[in-house]
Amino acid sequence: MSDLAILLLSILAAAVPTLLYVGIIYWVDRYEKEPWWLLVAAFLWGAVPGILIALFFNRLLSAPLLALLGSDLGMATAPWLIGPPVEESIKGIALLAIFIFWRSEIDSPLDGIIYGAIVGMGFAMVENVFYFVDTFNQGGVEAWGVNIVLRALVFGLNHALFSSFAGLSIAIARLSTNRQIQIGLPILGWATAVFLHFLHNFTVTLGNVFILLALLFDWGGVVLILAIILWAVLQERRWLRQYLAEEVALGTLTSHQFLRASSGRKRTYYLIQTFLEQGVRANRRAAHFFLQCSQLAYAKHHWKLFQDEKSAQEIAMLRQEIVALGSHMR
Repeated sequence: MSDLAILLLSILAAAVPTLLYVGIIYWVDRYEKEPWWLLVAAFLWGAVPGILIALFFNRLLSAPLLALLGSDLGMATAPWLIGPPVEESIKGIALLAIFIFWRSEIDSPLDGIIYGAIVGMGFAMVENVFYFVDTFNQGGVEAWGVNIVLRALVFGLNHALFSSFAGLSIAIARLSTNRQIQIGLPILGWATAVFLHFLHNFTVTLGNVFILLALLFDWGGVVLILAIILWAVLQERRWLRQYLAEEVALGTLTSHQFLRASSGRKRTYYLIQTFLEQGVRANRRAAHFFLQCSQLAYAKHHWKLFQDEKSAQEIAMLRQEIVALGSHMR
């Protein structure tokens, strides 16, 4: 096969699983989808500047290691000693930027996991292309195929897993009133991401039976983050039911609107029904109505924690908009 063909096939092999994983990650966010432009920006940060900056610093910081340990030992050591802190720091820049400039988009722990995973998926996709092409050049088609299976499928969620812990810690810190948690937890989240990354790279570098340990650690981490996602989704549903129930008594919502807005399943059914019976415009209006209901619940939770004027103003505006949107819904 030509170099161009290998490059195109490698891009395809990296992109298809990534798009599948990103779709699943996006679907998990059931009650309040994050802005698509911010998700795209996070993904592109991981995919383009993140990769280039990581490549520069990995090579720069590996140079003393190669000089000290020699070429072979230095090349074997750099991936687990240099790579994890460099790459998790670079991915963490995107999460820190979201926290600083778009912190209002972080309404729950799930949001932090989503942004962290999306940054990680962008980084992983482009990194995989480099590895696939390099593996083909060194080992041929068979090694190339094995590398695709390992990196895109078996270990395909690794970068998302690592940076999701950093994102989770930032989200929890954002919703905490404890100053020590606000400062210390993001550092702990970054350290967790670095440690998990180190653990994976170290065991894979050793090879043989240690790859089984890598599988155990990595998929154990995936199971843990899935459990946290389930907890976060259930917590969001509790917030919706608690805070939106109060709006029925205030006249913001009818009882039927409350039942739909506080259930992911009923939301989905209503949106499908609206699309089939009333068309795209009505469907989009209903989707916006449900989004604003979620925003209202999160704003009320934020006001309960911080008693801030901004949240109070947001609650008042959201109530007005929900009443206006609700008047067009059955």
